[in-house]
Amino acid sequence: MGSFLEKLFGRKEPEVFTISMGVVPAWLNGREKTARSALLAETAEPKKKIRDAVLTLQKICQTIAQAEQESGLHPKLRSIAKNSLPQFVKAMNAALSKELPDEIDEFYPAAAECLKSCLNNVKGPGRYLLAVMPEDMKAVRSGIAAMGHEINTITASLARYRKESDSIRSALALHAGLLDIRSDIGKADEKDERITSRIAEITDRIAAIGRELQTFPADERMTEVSALKNDIREAENRRDAAMRTNAALSMTASHVFRKAEKIAVRKKHHSEIAVFRQTMELLSDHKVPDTGDLASALSAACPIAEHMIAAEEITLKNKEERAVFSDTRQFSATLCASCTDLVLLEDACRIAEEKLASHPLLARIQSLEREKTQLETMLQKENRARADLEEGRLKSREKITGLTDELTKKIGDMVGGGVQLQTDDQRLA
Repeated sequence: MGSFLEKLFGRKEPEVFTISMGVVPAWLNGREKTARSALLAETAEPKKKIRDAVLTLQKICQTIAQAEQESGLHPKLRSIAKNSLPQFVKAMNAALSKELPDEIDEFYPAAAECLKSCLNNVKGPGRYLLAVMPEDMKAVRSGIAAMGHEINTITASLARYRKESDSIRSALALHAGLLDIRSDIGKADEKDERITSRIAEITDRIAAIGRELQTFPADERMTEVSALKNDIREAENRRDAAMRTNAALSMTASHVFRKAEKIAVRKKHHSEIAVFRQTMELLSDHKVPDTGDLASALSAACPIAEHMIAAEEITLKNKEERAVFSDTRQFSATLCASCTDLVLLEDACRIAEEKLASHPLLARIQSLEREKTQLETMLQKENRARADLEEGRLKSREKITGLTDELTKKIGDMVGGGVQLQTDDQRLA
């Protein structure tokens, strides 16, 4: 039948509740006020009836306190009632005299506590009074039941209100979360603009440096730079040749002095050992030795070595060794002169390098290359920062989807139907 009617009259589409994201807080606050008003309206009459029940119970307790026991009552029951009656009345008066506040949130727990105390009193000392004064105790139970009925009514109203209130608070929290994300995305957008601006500036500067560097090969000053580089190469070649000559002479003498040291060690001639070790240290040092120190060391070591050679304690193995020790005075002079030349040649290399380094064109090239390297490092950092920023924004958009779905469901549960959330802020879309 339903399908037939739908075909006949057309199926009615369910209404969709449309609400703008901007008015959600006001709408929710309105629902909270409405729910609160409904709660107060629903609980007004039960509150009055509870107060009336309290007054009724107070009057009943006054009557009970003044009641005479029946004359035909068993003495044992009369004794029990006599002891229990004051306890019951006192306990009931204490429970019924407690203030019941006007505010429902305070009234409800106070009324519930009063009801609980009254029930305990009936189950406690009141149970001994049932046989003595059944009608009065029946009236007490009736008054307590009336209170319980009204408290149950308030309990149901409070449950509905609290459920609605919890949903409203949850929806407000979801809305606030969306606004926080919108704020975060806004800050991220501003930061992205600054990063993009810096990237553009850095990229433009790197390109300008590249263009300037491309002009230098055709610069007429490059001829001067090339000549200075050629001077450095020639100075280095002369220095390297002198170093090889100096090293060959030093190594030849050191080889013989090492043999002589071993003989001195074997003979335990400590002074000779010291002389040879000092001389070999000067000859093997990576720095060019002072010529005065070297000449002094050689003048002390060569005679001792010559004496060992003459005594056939040392045998010269090649012509280089024989050439050195055939005329040690000449060898010493030659080696010292080689050291002097080497110092001068190293100074010449240093001066040539300083001239090249101080040339305006080369200094400009080096300055630009350093700046370019620094800018490229900065560009990498900025690109990483922008990538991290974009990753954060993607995660924020994913959160927006989830929070929006939750908020839509919350509102849908409140209105009992479909909901369409509208927003004019693309960051929340």
